[in-house]
Amino acid sequence: MGPTSPIQVLLVDDHQMVRSGLAAFLAAFDDLELVGQAGDGQEAVRLCQELEPDVVLMDLIMPGMDGATATRLIRQAQPQIQVMALTSFEEERLVKEVMEAGAIGYLLKSVAPDALADAIRAARAGRPTLAPEATQALIHAATRPPAPEYDLTRREEDVLALMVEGLTNPEIADQLMVGRATVKFHVSNILSKLAVGTRTEAVALALREGLVPQK
Repeated sequence: MGPTSPIQVLLVDDHQMVRSGLAAFLAAFDDLELVGQAGDGQEAVRLCQELEPDVVLMDLIMPGMDGATATRLIRQAQPQIQVMALTSFEEERLVKEVMEAGAIGYLLKSVAPDALADAIRAARAGRPTLAPEATQALIHAATRPPAPEYDLTRREEDVLALMVEGLTNPEIADQLMVGRATVKFHVSNILSKLAVGTRTEAVALALREGLVPQK
C-alpha cells in the first residue's frame, strides 16, 4: 500500500443502523475507506483474514463472540491490524479486557466525527487513543488496592458457600455431616476473619468479593 492510499477500515457492530451511520461517516473522509462490515466477533475474525484491513472499529457487547475475544484473536493472527474499541459502554472491566486483548484505543460512540477520524489515523500509525472515561477506568484499575486475603480454610469456605445459599446452622450440619457445634464454631471463625458482625453481612461480603463460586 502506498503512503497516499486510504486507510482501510472494517466496521464491527451487531446493529445495522450503527454500521450504516459509521459507513456514512467514513465516506465523508477521502483518506478513510470502508472495506467491510461484520455483525459479530466471529465474522470480524473471518473478514480480517480475508480483507486484511488497516484498522478495525470494534463494538464490545455482541451476541456470540464478544469484541474483546475477537480483538485477541485478530491481534494474535494478524498483529499488523490495529483494533479500536468503539462502544457505548465505559465499564472498567470492558476497558481492561479489550486493552489487554491488544486494542490500541477505546472510544465511546458519542465521540465527535473528526475525533474518530483522527483516532483511526493515529491507530494506523500505531498511536493509541483513549476516551477520558477509558483512561480513568484504567487508572482506577491500576491503583485499586489488592483484594484482602481472608485466609478462610477449605471447610470455612464450604460453610460460607452454604450460608450464601441461605442454609441455617442445622441445615449446614446435615449437609456437611458434622455436628451443629462444629458449624457454629466455623461460622464464628468466618465472621471474625471477614470482620463482620452478622451472617447477613458475611453473605453480602462473600458475594461482593467473589469468595464463593457463583452458580
